[in-house]
Amino acid sequence: MTRTSPQPPRGRTRRGRRLGYTAAAVVFAIGMAGTTLPTPLYGLYRRELGFSELMVTVVFATYAVGVILTLLLVGNYSDRAGRRPVLLYAMVLAAASAVCFLFEGGLPALFAGRVLSGLSAGLLSGAGTATVLELAAPGRKSRAGFAATAANMGGLGCGPLLSGLLAEYTPYPLSLPFLAHLALVAVACVIILLLPETVEGARPRSRPRPQGLYVPPQVRGVFAPSSLAAFAGFSLLGLFTAVAPSFVSQTLGITNLAVSGLVVFSVFLSSTLGQSLTGRVPAGKALPLGCLVLVAGLLLVGASLWAKVLPLMVAGAVCGGLGQGLAFRAALTAVGEAAPPAHRAATISSFFVVAYTGISLPVVGVGALTMWLGLQRAGLTFTGCVTVLVAATAIHLVRRPAAARGH
Repeated sequence: MTRTSPQPPRGRTRRGRRLGYTAAAVVFAIGMAGTTLPTPLYGLYRRELGFSELMVTVVFATYAVGVILTLLLVGNYSDRAGRRPVLLYAMVLAAASAVCFLFEGGLPALFAGRVLSGLSAGLLSGAGTATVLELAAPGRKSRAGFAATAANMGGLGCGPLLSGLLAEYTPYPLSLPFLAHLALVAVACVIILLLPETVEGARPRSRPRPQGLYVPPQVRGVFAPSSLAAFAGFSLLGLFTAVAPSFVSQTLGITNLAVSGLVVFSVFLSSTLGQSLTGRVPAGKALPLGCLVLVAGLLLVGASLWAKVLPLMVAGAVCGGLGQGLAFRAALTAVGEAAPPAHRAATISSFFVVAYTGISLPVVGVGALTMWLGLQRAGLTFTGCVTVLVAATAIHLVRRPAAARGH
């Protein structure tokens, strides 16, 4: 925290910090909401521009490319430049992404919008989380950790819910969602300017120093199963974010965009709830239990595609989201605790790179399979493959409990 003089009264300091981390969480959520805002709209873009389901997944996956590049190149930049400047950069990128979609004239604009959105999310992942935690008083660190989690996953879930409602019930489905987000970004920028800087001696004009990928040898036994669980869980999130609206409309025959947005919202809300449960489950059991719940969710999603029943898909979203959230937070905790302090940031960034690879590559595979098998069979193939991966990871963790605890 930066030094202030004179010191305010003790009660006032606590109140200011509490408001500070809550406000920072709001900024985090607004930024992340923009990254999933186009989700219910891909079908409209498909009809307007005439591209395939494969192209939908490729457009979506460019977001993950932006996130990964940011994590690799400037993931630790806010440690030197300060949190507030990096948060403002993220909001500028989010606004630029919204403008690309607002004035889209074809696929190049969609690709540009998704890449800019990914760059924004990459900056927010580190700087947003750190700001929320650092603005919390010592006795509220646990609450602040959950606030950061809720802002991340809750923001991702609110994006499709907002755009689905506006696209379905207003006359400008491809404009109003992004105009609404631009207004929210403006509010977020004002909040950022009012937040205190938490980095001592911040140098906003310092040059980034790319950190690359690094996993210390002593962490690899924990890192491998943890990152596989994160990969699989993010694959489920990617499936819902990229192609769930197509499943709902084409396979289940429901064309209401608000319903599509609500289905996607449910998986992220459940992920947030799952992460909130991590502290109540013993450390050695949280990760394998999360994997098993994720398997159940994947089976329900597969059953919904086979039977063409919406309630089964919602149940799969809820169950899968709970498992993903429980497993993800447990995996992140295990990796963070096992990493030596000198290499903790690089190790966690490497963990997120694997996770965001999971949100992109498998989904592109679903899009490619759709060209030959159709959407229903491609979805069933996807759920089958990811179920095997998660089940194998769970069996490994049960046999080697130390890997789940980070020892």
